[in-house]
Amino acid sequence: MSARTKARKRALDILYAADVRQIPIQESLAAEAGRAAGEPDRQNSWPYAREIVDGVIENQTEIDETIETYAQGWSIPRMPTIDRALLRIGVWEIQYNDEVPASVAIAEAVELAKTLSTDDSSGFVNGVLGKVALS
Repeated sequence: MSARTKARKRALDILYAADVRQIPIQESLAAEAGRAAGEPDRQNSWPYAREIVDGVIENQTEIDETIETYAQGWSIPRMPTIDRALLRIGVWEIQYNDEVPASVAIAEAVELAKTLSTDDSSGFVNGVLGKVALS
């Protein structure tokens, strides 16, 4: 598994934990930063995970508006927590990170949805992010 793939999973863990625990994302990020400092094997994926989470925090209003625009009939609160976090990561990578091709951002999000969310989630995530990438 590449360092960026691991970083996406870590970013997902941070966003998911904040959402489930109903705490600010910054608090979840700080807890993960503490773990990363104490575990050298996690340090390769940490910089990009932090970049993703910082980007989501900085642009969350715009990201959520984009998601709701393309997730026809689905509001942010109505989405499964994992899907919501995956979409935030994917939209950030597509719209705010020129280093990652949209196809890679979509494929990574879909793969995580397949393994971590509902049976329908991978198709939902793929459809929303595909529309975002074409916009």
